[in-house]
Amino acid sequence: MAAIAQDAGPRIDTRELLDGIRQWVEVETPSTDPAAVNTLVTLVSAQFAELGMRVDRIPGRDGRGDHLRARSPWGGDGPGILVLGHLDTVWPLGTLARRPLRIEGDKAFGPGTYDMKAGDYVGFAAYRHLVRQGKSTPLPVTFLFVADEEVGSPTSRALIEESARNSRYVLVMEPGRPAGAVVTSRKAIAKFVVKVKGVAAHAGVAHEQGRSAVVELAKQILALEAMTDYARGITVSVGVISGGTKGFANVVPEYAEAYVDCRAADAAGVDTTVRAIMALKALGPDVVLTITGGVTRPAFERTAGVARLYEHALAVAHELGQELPEVTTGGGSDGNFTAALGTPTLDGLGAVGAGAHAEHEHILLSSLQPRVALVARLLETLV
Repeated sequence: MAAIAQDAGPRIDTRELLDGIRQWVEVETPSTDPAAVNTLVTLVSAQFAELGMRVDRIPGRDGRGDHLRARSPWGGDGPGILVLGHLDTVWPLGTLARRPLRIEGDKAFGPGTYDMKAGDYVGFAAYRHLVRQGKSTPLPVTFLFVADEEVGSPTSRALIEESARNSRYVLVMEPGRPAGAVVTSRKAIAKFVVKVKGVAAHAGVAHEQGRSAVVELAKQILALEAMTDYARGITVSVGVISGGTKGFANVVPEYAEAYVDCRAADAAGVDTTVRAIMALKALGPDVVLTITGGVTRPAFERTAGVARLYEHALAVAHELGQELPEVTTGGGSDGNFTAALGTPTLDGLGAVGAGAHAEHEHILLSSLQPRVALVARLLETLV
């Protein structure tokens, strides 16, 4: 990593940043609507091309939008810096009409502002800031903005991992945390569906002949929830359950199912918990238990490489007069994939705010200029 030297350069204009973010936010991009996502991909592709970047558009598949990759014109295709983000959001078409982007003091409210179009734009603006100064960077820079992170990155994971393997560092533009904190570790995520098939019977006439799938599932839920171990950073949560025949309480239920979420702080913890969940057996007679699922995002652990990257970012922040605390989180991002491959990854470099996936989603305007300056200096000083 290079020595850090101050260079004020041209002013970073918060109003220009907000105008650019507004333009991206006002193109709605639900993960489930590839045409909508692709409208923004087209816009962002053109803006990257205007900066002289080599732009590739990877066609979507399986009902997802296109992925966008933009490379700096210098440095070739060797290992460099990967700037990672996603253009999709959780908000359906029409949300913007009901809840348009609005400014209240230091806050800009709107669907997709915090998670994570402002962060994407911060990365774009940081690169643009260097271009405007006539600068290149010691390492080649690649931006990868994907179209399906909010639904688990099913069509982009292989592309993300391929890109990470060809990178020296990964900067993830997911939202910044309170006090401007960045993320240096994330829990692994595993998802499961537990299905129970029992034996139906008339609840009043032949109750003893029935084998309640609901009762079996209730017992399995207790076993699942008991796997939570806060001391080890492991949580198992049964989030959705269903069973029986709706409206007919006079039937011993033949079927029930549950959706299960598992989080663990490290690879060992998630592996142990996944094995325990998959090893569950039916407890009642004449009952069939079926469990499907597994790890969807591996653990993002604070390795030595992550620690060194964070320490460099902290030094850059201090040179800029900023604080840069670090946090761990139970939420996942595409940074889980890159960190699990061993590529030093720093996450949460986007705009600071709150309310991801919530009605009060917003960014702090006062965080935009400092974040752009920080990311620009990282691009400029990482070697």
